[in-house]
Amino acid sequence: MSSKRSSGLDFSDGTSTLDQHPDLPIYSTEDSQPSHLRRNKTERRRLQGLQRSTTNSSTSSGREKPKNFRQKIDLWMINEGGRHLFFAVWILLHILVATFGFFNYELKDNLVDARATFGITYPIARAAALVLYVDVIFILLPVCRNFISLLRRTPLNDIIPFDKNITFHKATAWSIVAGTVIHIAAHMVNFYKLAMADTDATTTGQRVVAFLAANFTTGPGVTGWIMTAALFTMVFFSMEKRRRAKFEWFWYSHHLFIVFFICWQLHGMFCMIKPDRPPYCSFNSIGVFWRYWLVGGVIWIYERILREVRSRHRTYISKVIQHPSKVMELQIKKEKTTSRAGQYIFLSCPEISYFQWHPFTLTSAPEEDYISVHIRIVGDFTGALAKAVGCDFDSKDGKEAAAAGGKVVGTAANPAINRVLPRVMVDGPFGSASEDFFKYETVLLVGAGIGVTPFASILKSIWYRMNNFNNSKPTRLSKVYFTWVIRDFGTAEWFHSLLHAIEEQDTQNRIEINIYLTAKIKEDDMNNIIVQDVGAEKDAITSLRAPTHFGRPNWDRVFGSIVDKHPETDVGVMFCGPAVLSKTLHQKSNQFSNPKGTRFFFGKENF
Repeated sequence: MSSKRSSGLDFSDGTSTLDQHPDLPIYSTEDSQPSHLRRNKTERRRLQGLQRSTTNSSTSSGREKPKNFRQKIDLWMINEGGRHLFFAVWILLHILVATFGFFNYELKDNLVDARATFGITYPIARAAALVLYVDVIFILLPVCRNFISLLRRTPLNDIIPFDKNITFHKATAWSIVAGTVIHIAAHMVNFYKLAMADTDATTTGQRVVAFLAANFTTGPGVTGWIMTAALFTMVFFSMEKRRRAKFEWFWYSHHLFIVFFICWQLHGMFCMIKPDRPPYCSFNSIGVFWRYWLVGGVIWIYERILREVRSRHRTYISKVIQHPSKVMELQIKKEKTTSRAGQYIFLSCPEISYFQWHPFTLTSAPEEDYISVHIRIVGDFTGALAKAVGCDFDSKDGKEAAAAGGKVVGTAANPAINRVLPRVMVDGPFGSASEDFFKYETVLLVGAGIGVTPFASILKSIWYRMNNFNNSKPTRLSKVYFTWVIRDFGTAEWFHSLLHAIEEQDTQNRIEINIYLTAKIKEDDMNNIIVQDVGAEKDAITSLRAPTHFGRPNWDRVFGSIVDKHPETDVGVMFCGPAVLSKTLHQKSNQFSNPKGTRFFFGKENF
């Protein structure tokens, strides 16, 4: 880091013109602005620092383009370099294994008969199999979440993109699919040549029978096709739309990997194509699959054992709160559990399904004596869980509770509907990209809709740390910009109380709140809002000092303002929400970063 890099302690707003509407072009006089778009002076004084800046002053400093190749590389390394270099090395490894494997089987002196019988498709099939063995080393490691959470806290986190573990798992899976297709295609040609070379098969029908026999009566053929069926079943239900629509099908079908691995081990134990000289392979040989699988397999087995041990720790729901807009809060107490802000857990309810584990972001801070999650009721599992803990969002009482801002449904002492609250099992917590907020002096937290959940934990923790509450650890954070983009303000009303508490206690304005309402508002409602907002010290919609902005954020202004206010500072950009907005923030982080000035490090929640 440059020695000139700012400590981030100077957050003056400069000489921005408060009377200028931030979303309008610059006019020479206030009278030239359309009257229906003017903000009253009280509201303009409440505008946060990022929104007071004009477009010209807030975008100029962020658009300086790299002047030479070295500067381009330095800029590229901020957000893209480590991830792309890691995948480049991974792809290079596959290319090297495939190339050297092909030439090994093409030139090996004890495989002359096999090459004479099958031709070039024999080394192709064996080279593809060798690449598949390399993939089996990696396929389980990305889903070993405890292992990854541990590595995230090491210097390796600056080199290896651990937050892309699911992406890496998918890439390895697609590599297995591609290798499997090549392996099968090559062996289909081999089986065809084997059938044609069969001296007992003299007619076309007999050759077809010989071809089918090689596929479905031999050990390699039978195990191979079982593996193929299991693999493509897993892939089919892992597609994004199917996985989200039918998560249970995805969850259960994914456990076919056990069948897949067992058949893979058996697949290599049969010796259908023998080498020219001893030692020959035999049907009772142990095979080589286990040697490759052992790398990730042992860690994965340890993780599974750890999950079972953790699930038997004393865990119970201490409070259930029914919030508006079908959001349920579970406060859980569990022994021997420590968490960090921004982490997530896997939750299972044996009363619903012992085998299903679903990820939820923690909304409690480490300084609190419980862990909590806010769950939006949108699927079969969440609906069944809400019913099990006593929430009823469809009844008249449930709707009245929503209108009143939520209600406590049950506690450990006074459970819902006078029955014991169901048992829950918790696996985790696990690390995520948002967990790294403490590494920066300035952070931009962006949540969209219910994607605001990880920032509940982070904002609470920051609040505790900045005010030295509950023996919290000190923090180097000196400024937090929290931006919430939401279509309907009622979607996450449970979040309001937290924002109110933070704003009341944040006397030094170290946490800046910006809320954007994107839904179209009726004209009558807009008129009522304007009337209530005139002269008011708090926003008519949110009751916060920070006014609500209508429409989508001007990200050029937001990032440009941060560049102006925090020169030569590392800024963490944490996001949770839809992919479209994630792509925009990623692009802006790269666009406004300067290797010798303000650097934006982008991170996204990725389950």
